[in-house]
Amino acid sequence: MTALPALPPNARLRWSVVGRVVEDLNPGSVLEIGCGLGSFGARLAARSDYLGVEPDPTSFAVAKSRIEPAGGVVLNETSDALEPERQFDLVCAFEVLEHLEDDTAAVESWTRFIRPGGHLVLSMPAWPDRYNAWDTLVGHYRRYSPSEVHRLLEGQGLREVHVVVYGWPLGYALEAVRSKVAVRKQDPAETEDVPMAKRTAGSGRILQPKAAAGKLVETMVVPFTQLQRLRPSAGTGLVAVARRP
Repeated sequence: MTALPALPPNARLRWSVVGRVVEDLNPGSVLEIGCGLGSFGARLAARSDYLGVEPDPTSFAVAKSRIEPAGGVVLNETSDALEPERQFDLVCAFEVLEHLEDDTAAVESWTRFIRPGGHLVLSMPAWPDRYNAWDTLVGHYRRYSPSEVHRLLEGQGLREVHVVVYGWPLGYALEAVRSKVAVRKQDPAETEDVPMAKRTAGSGRILQPKAAAGKLVETMVVPFTQLQRLRPSAGTGLVAVARRP
């Protein structure tokens, strides 16, 4: 198996939560919706029977090169292209829901792919009042509070909803940097004319680390993955887990 791709700092903080969740659930099969560049997908494919879908052709090509050597399969499609009767132990979508105008319909659609007793795992940016220039640049419709996530998932019949807040304290600094980068990269008038789908398509490719430097940065972030556990109600991102009855 090839080396796992380096994770940007915020994704490393997120994976420290997601990785523990996946280890606890120990799913035999995984569907990842919107797998982006495949950084998480390569890690999931090494553990389970994995299928990822990614509609953006550029991101799909990178994801395919990362995930398939780990034993997974990636399709250049949305989840709508899958056979409706297919079901998985775990369905996940990381930093996807905030890009979709109708998040309720999205969760309803994804839930049908979860086998009874299986789980949904999502991540999304936290706290609506922290919406900033970066959110605008990358095509976010919204950010979420834990209570909003509970209502959304329970409203689709999911149970045992658990929401983890992550990112304290490093996430705040990273978010400030991303917001400043966004301010420099965009003209507000021009950004409003860019379709949300186009902003979304390129969002996962911004601020990606180069291989060598990426590994160094990822290593430097490791202490913060432990530190963030000291403040479980503070941070800039959310990871949600729910079970389909």
